[in-house]
Amino acid sequence: MLSSRVAIARGTDPSEMVRQAITLLDAGRVVKGGDRVLIKPNCVADRTPLTGITTDPRIVEELILYANEEGAEEVVVADGGSVDTERVFETTGLKRLAKKHGVRLVDLNRDEKVRIQIPNAMALTEVDVAKTALDCNCIINVPKLKVHHIALVTLAIKNLMGVILPKSIIHAQLHEKLSDLATFFKPRLNVIDGTVGSEIDEVNGRPVQMNLIIVGVDIVATDSVGAAVMGISPQSVRHIALSESRGVGCADLDQIQVVGNSIEKVKKNFELPPEFRG
Repeated sequence: MLSSRVAIARGTDPSEMVRQAITLLDAGRVVKGGDRVLIKPNCVADRTPLTGITTDPRIVEELILYANEEGAEEVVVADGGSVDTERVFETTGLKRLAKKHGVRLVDLNRDEKVRIQIPNAMALTEVDVAKTALDCNCIINVPKLKVHHIALVTLAIKNLMGVILPKSIIHAQLHEKLSDLATFFKPRLNVIDGTVGSEIDEVNGRPVQMNLIIVGVDIVATDSVGAAVMGISPQSVRHIALSESRGVGCADLDQIQVVGNSIEKVKKNFELPPEFRG
């Protein structure tokens, strides 16, 4: 298995793109029989996926089917957004989807808390985490392709923030804390929803039609490709660079094997948040 291989699938059918990207990745059995699988979308705000803000439910549905086919004991879809997550579940169609497939849908903001300690943390020595995130031994991380007004990008590493409680504690020393989370939580698969991305802002941005899915095992490599697809150097994103320096993964595009479509073929230069315009 090449952890520094990242697959880019392009098309108009999200379900088809997910399967294509997983096949291209050739990462072996990501989900194993008996696994308790947590599918973690981005449900940060009460916006539909077409706005580029939240994860497309068609991608989540395909991952539910994939996990079940691989013999998962349980599949849970869960997130904790910055607003009423239950309302976001309704708006995005995840509530209907969970009912259709008989999977648990969990608002991590209302979940039982467990205090964890992060070894060798730079800033987030201990933090309360939603119990569901710890109970599931296989995380499939499903962020959206977006820029961010503080973090510059919000991709797979930033999407881990949904499991902590409260969210507000992370904004001081943001990059160090995001990197700390990436040393503790190790998603088996990272699936960036690039069907529609968001430029300028992560919640009130402008949608960018991209028609792609980016998939990788290495969370740093996946984020690095995601950043590059938006025209952003991975090394300019501090939490990506920090995570690479700590051995979490690879941020060097020259060392990442991109399969399927090339970065140059799909790349669009996203308009950055005002805070990052030089």
